[in-house]
Amino acid sequence: MKKYLKEHEWSIIEEGFDPENHEVSESVFSIGNGHMGQRANFEETYSGDSLQGSYMAGVYYPDKTRVGWWKNGYPEYFAKVLNSTNWIGLNIIIDGEELDLYQAKVHEFVRELNMKEGYLQRTFVAELQNGKQVKVQATRFVSIVDKEIGALKYDITPINFSGTLNLTSYLDGDIKNKDANYDEKFWDPVNTWINDNQMSVTLKTKKLDFHFCSTVETQIFINGEKQKISAKPEEKLKFTSLNYDLPLTKDVTTTIYKYAANVTNRDHDTDRLETVGKTVLSQAVAKGFDVLKQEQADAWALKWRDSDIIIEGDVAAQQGIRFNIFQLNQTYTGEDERLNIGPKGFTGEKYGGSTYWDTEAYCLPFYLATADQEIARNLLIYRYNHLEKAKENARKLGFSKGALYPMVTMNGEECHNEWEITFEEIHRNGAIAYAIYNYVNYTGDQSYLGEYGIEVLIEISRFWEERVNYVPAKDVYMMLGVTGPNEYENNVDNNWYTNRIASWTLEYTIEVLDHLKATDLELYQTWIDKLELKPEEVNQWKDIINKMYYPIDEERNIFLQQDNFLNKEIIPVAELDKKHLPLNQNWSWDRILRSCFIKQADVLQGLYFLNHEFDLDTIRRNFDFYEPITVHESSLSPCVHSILACQLGYKDKAYEMYLRTARLDLDNYNNDTEDGCHTTSMAGTWMSVVQGFGGMKIRDNQLCLNPFIPGNWNSFSFKIVFRGARLMVQVDQEKVTITNESNTPVDLHVYDEQHKLNGNSTLQVAI
Repeated sequence: MKKYLKEHEWSIIEEGFDPENHEVSESVFSIGNGHMGQRANFEETYSGDSLQGSYMAGVYYPDKTRVGWWKNGYPEYFAKVLNSTNWIGLNIIIDGEELDLYQAKVHEFVRELNMKEGYLQRTFVAELQNGKQVKVQATRFVSIVDKEIGALKYDITPINFSGTLNLTSYLDGDIKNKDANYDEKFWDPVNTWINDNQMSVTLKTKKLDFHFCSTVETQIFINGEKQKISAKPEEKLKFTSLNYDLPLTKDVTTTIYKYAANVTNRDHDTDRLETVGKTVLSQAVAKGFDVLKQEQADAWALKWRDSDIIIEGDVAAQQGIRFNIFQLNQTYTGEDERLNIGPKGFTGEKYGGSTYWDTEAYCLPFYLATADQEIARNLLIYRYNHLEKAKENARKLGFSKGALYPMVTMNGEECHNEWEITFEEIHRNGAIAYAIYNYVNYTGDQSYLGEYGIEVLIEISRFWEERVNYVPAKDVYMMLGVTGPNEYENNVDNNWYTNRIASWTLEYTIEVLDHLKATDLELYQTWIDKLELKPEEVNQWKDIINKMYYPIDEERNIFLQQDNFLNKEIIPVAELDKKHLPLNQNWSWDRILRSCFIKQADVLQGLYFLNHEFDLDTIRRNFDFYEPITVHESSLSPCVHSILACQLGYKDKAYEMYLRTARLDLDNYNNDTEDGCHTTSMAGTWMSVVQGFGGMKIRDNQLCLNPFIPGNWNSFSFKIVFRGARLMVQVDQEKVTITNESNTPVDLHVYDEQHKLNGNSTLQVAI
């Protein structure tokens, strides 16, 4: 863990430049708008370590799998979101010397991500090797109003000299992914053009035929007045540039504007991309930088109105939660059902930008409670649209029926190539089923079950039916050779969480079938006929439910991670020398697998998902056993511990785990933020506040709140949308105040007492 960022309620601020922190900052200060994103690379040349990253949502490449030992069933590729044309690039040469902060002496450096208004700004004074000093202020954003537009403003002011500036504004499409398996470049050239102060690069992927066109206009102002300066154009393969020679006058500011239109054939006809790019760009240029920036601020104000969490009395906690909410809102907007949420968002290339089970397990609750219902529905429809691919995935692994959703995917096809995950981490199927339950339970949208949900549930249940192993000698069903969410144990038998989520899926599928039969017999029969579901198949599911084997330790009265878990030496993490942490960067894989240490919540994941099935004593016993041996080296782990600790009244532990998840990237807890921020786990941070400290649950179609407040907070508040009602929940050390900001009345429980809150009214309850 390394803390170097200034604590601030609304901004992420880095004061002073240290190249050792630069790649972490490139991740943390990333910007995006759901359509595209940009790491916080410098506009000007930087010769130190850096990952230049500009990413377009939904544009990916099937990079050939690289494994040492091929196994039947392996996917042939690992899908990767592509590093795309660098549209921000500027080469700055001052009196013959290139501006490069890795070479220059850097003074007064401040980098700020303004989360309230949605822009990135950087100021510094650079002293070149010849002693000349320039002051620079660079501001940029990608618009959440005009999703295909990016804009930057770059001010240069000489401090102690007058001279000349040679400026090159460029588009560079000759780039590659850092994570390319064979160091291959994934783009082929299509076209380039330059016209006056505009230039364009169009590329296409070597496979899948994605086309991407970036069109840029560059404008020069000196002392606030627009300049008419002829530029020297240059076109190369996948590259265009405009070169300007400009005077520099002491204390006079030269301003460079770049407006970029980034369009793809996901949204437009391929043969019209360049025309569309020109049109989009002209509309942005007509507005101008200041208008675009004000529109950005206004749009972010609306997002914060609906999703902000306010914490009084703890700036670190406040900054952490807003950073998490900011990244979620700029990663996924829900407007395009073809898109999903990559574990790194637009902040880096690790995990390929693909879809994992993170979306269903962690992200869905955030969008359920803070956005229009259709956005969460689109996340489910994304998986429904991949059902046929999920059935193909199951066939590839030798199953005769059912659907196995992929661990990693872009188009529904499995593209992960580690056997213990690809073949064994099948608990992900349960997360898809649970997401359907979670959505319907929260929204009350029963129609989703009859339209889409029941088909997915039946096919997942069919997979579980075939995947279990019946043991006649014990008359039980077991699940052999699996990997649970805790990936620090592979190829185990009877992982408790996997067994339970499989059995629960069967239970819920039968429950939905019964519901459809009782409420719409014609629709029920349509699905029975279409899917050829026989009564004996449902009876088989019931037998599995009744005879599923769960490993337990009777002495401690806890659920075991898996068979024989207690054969390991149980050592608390607190007794480890800190030099060993994180384990995954200091221990061999063999040593990790033989240890008791848990990467992330596993048994506790099940207790969180199926919380209504277990009493507090059961949750407490399991939490008390597993929490001390969990190293939280998955970003998905701390939030589950925080929520359960809140439920158990472990206030200090709840706060510790909250701060860890909220500031995971800001403080680089796991020493890996340079690879990109842990975007999907950020939704878990939101859950830690709303479901943890707020105690929010849905029981029997009613909203339940059971809030408590950490001792060092003066107050906290959050907003949720529940079945048409928008509620503001405010908690201080004495009372809970719930304000219904809509016209829709809502029934709710607060501390187990029933209340009816009419539209535009307020309820106060003593804490």
